[in-house]
Parts: sequence; structure tokens; C-alpha cells
Amino acid sequence: MSRILLADDSPHAQRMGERILREEGFEVVSLTDGETSLLRLADVDPDLILADVFLPGKSGIEICRHVKGDARFRHVRVVLTAGLLEPFDEEEAKQAGCDAILKKPFEASKVMETIHPLVKEAQLARGLFAEALASVSPPPDAAAPLVIDPERVQAAVTLALDAALPALVHEITERVLIALGG
Repeated sequence: MSRILLADDSPHAQRMGERILREEGFEVVSLTDGETSLLRLADVDPDLILADVFLPGKSGIEICRHVKGDARFRHVRVVLTAGLLEPFDEEEAKQAGCDAILKKPFEASKVMETIHPLVKEAQLARGLFAEALASVSPPPDAAAPLVIDPERVQAAVTLALDAALPALVHEITERVLIALGG
């Protein structure tokens, strides 16, 4: 079962998010501030973080930067949320590395449409990184060199790129259309 860390200081948004996600079979860990979210990240070990941009302590964007900058969490996908009328710089969110943006109040179909592919990517990435690490033979003693199978590493990278390619193509297409005024 996939685990999602839901970080939102709005009790209503938390209840809605929890209900939508749990009905879809996700395990949900809810927190109300950014600082606690960062502190609990390792023990929660989520596949996806759904974080409000305007959290107290650390913002959703700060959480996103932290996650995307830490190799331990390279598999984790981050979705940032904001209210429809909240002033929110989507370009800053994209620069921080967020994988998607959702507006509140949550609409169940939109939430699922957004997070299902991201959770699948995260699970694939989690498995690939675990497989790549398992393919590294630990040296029998400290003096022995580390043995890495280049073919297995290449296979893992290829699978990761294949999984990420559709999202990358979509992102590039959106940016080209924006640049062309479309």
C-alpha cells in the first residue's frame, strides 16, 4: 500500500484529503506544519507528499526543495496545493521541483488523476533504486574495491527514464506552448 504524507494546516482540507485518499486505498499520515513534516519525513517514508504551499513553519515549497535535494528521498513525488484565491507563484513551485499543483477545495477525480501516475512513478523509482543498491556487491573486507555491475545500473536508469519520459514530454510541450503564446 502506498503511503502519502498530507501536510495542511486547514482541518477541512485535511479531512477532505484524507477521505479522498483513504477511499482510494492509500495510507495517509497527516501533519499540520512544515517543520514537523520535514522531521517526520524519514520515518513516514512516503511515496508522495501533498503539501500546502502556505504551511506554518516551513512552506510547501521549502518541503519540496528539501525532498528534491536529498538523495534519500529521490523516489518521493511532491504535489503542492493552494486555495483558488491564494496568491501563489506556480513558477517558483516548478523551480523547486514539484511534480504537480492542485487547487483547493479538492475535487476527488482531479486529485486521483494527478496523484495516481505520480505514485506509480514513485513506486517504480523506489524499486529501481533498491534494485540498483542490491546489485552493488559489498566488499568482503574494507580493503577490497566496490564492484558495480554497469549493465544493471544502465537497466535501472533506462527504466527510470522510460517511466519519467511521458511527464517530461508533457512539461516540455506546455513550456513550448507558453513560449509560443498558445
